[in-house]
Amino acid sequence: MSELDPAAAQPGHLPWTCPFCPLLCDTFGVDVGPPGTPLKLVGSDCPRASAALAEFNGAPVASQPQVDGSDCDFDTAIAAAASVLAASHQPLFGGLGTDVAGARALYALACETGAICDAAQGQAMMHGLRALQDRGGFTTTLAEARTRAELIVCMTGDPTARYPEFFRRCGIGERDDVQTEMLPMAGDMFDTVGLLAALVAGRIWPDDARVPAELVALSVRLRAARYSVLVYEPGRLPAQGALIVEAIQRIVATLNRSTRAASLSLGGGDGAATVNQVFTWLSGLPLRSRAGPLGLEHEPLCFDAGRLLADDAVDALLWVSSYGPEPAPPQADMPRIVLGHPGMRPQGGGASARKQVFIPVSTPGIGCSGHLFRTDGSVLLPLRPLYEDGLPSVDDVVRRLTQAVKALKRERAQ
Repeated sequence: MSELDPAAAQPGHLPWTCPFCPLLCDTFGVDVGPPGTPLKLVGSDCPRASAALAEFNGAPVASQPQVDGSDCDFDTAIAAAASVLAASHQPLFGGLGTDVAGARALYALACETGAICDAAQGQAMMHGLRALQDRGGFTTTLAEARTRAELIVCMTGDPTARYPEFFRRCGIGERDDVQTEMLPMAGDMFDTVGLLAALVAGRIWPDDARVPAELVALSVRLRAARYSVLVYEPGRLPAQGALIVEAIQRIVATLNRSTRAASLSLGGGDGAATVNQVFTWLSGLPLRSRAGPLGLEHEPLCFDAGRLLADDAVDALLWVSSYGPEPAPPQADMPRIVLGHPGMRPQGGGASARKQVFIPVSTPGIGCSGHLFRTDGSVLLPLRPLYEDGLPSVDDVVRRLTQAVKALKRERAQ
């Protein structure tokens, strides 16, 4: 259920939950015109949603599966993809742009093939995940920030560049008792957040000449506020960003001794946060894990997709990207299977010499139904299709692929 009032109940406009941002705004509408006409957002001027909708035109998609650049039927593409995975000694599942049902199917296929799984946003996701594993944390929801927060501090800069509706979702402009601030920098992020943590904890005197006055003033407002929310974007953190997230959680923990505070992470879009949740509840382990010869293994550093590809540590790539042409699969000199938006096509380069399979898939919330977790991790929202695009869902394709891989293994075992 949304915490906002419906804003898109206009005649001729379909109500909609936007899958193109982890805020999952669900108070807009979409104008679905005649087939061939780009979809138009109604009730918001969000540039991110508008640009994503422009990739769809309300008509059945004529895109065909391809094997090695040539069009083929669905069964041929499934057979080619299954042969790649059945022969692979160590496949990598990347991108992971899908919904709950697609994630459940991918987990089953990963267990069948011993695949390592890492999202396109894996590097950013690991900042928060590793901090949570090491230190724990205090988090809040968009609804609670909207109704209770007095002070919202944006620790990584203005979030509206990536999340245009964020401030509106927090009630900014509607409530008089909530303030927003950008973290005043005092050196790099590590220095700044560390200084703020020390100020809030009383480990540095406010009149210390080394500390900028703006940072001192922010620490005073944080201690005085009845409810503060520290917002950060993992995707904007530098290398070793988990240390910054830990420092943010130290600030929150210190404040909670005398007042109330929480953190709010903005990330996990393109289905990344959803897939991570699904893999965690199915296996007990988050992404960057595999069901290998030693059983379930979680290696957040070794199982980094970029590292694995650079080190030639995998021999096949399955890339899933159902929300748009981006993120595109990395170039890799190995067999590659792409389950993607119909605007994607296998690219040239090193991979062109190896087996390539492309299967266009439907986008949850556009051509098929689905479910996604919101960025605050506490709300699972349904996605309803806007029109029939004629494409299979990721769930459909991966289940067929899993059956085909099992059949090949049985044949080879006989």
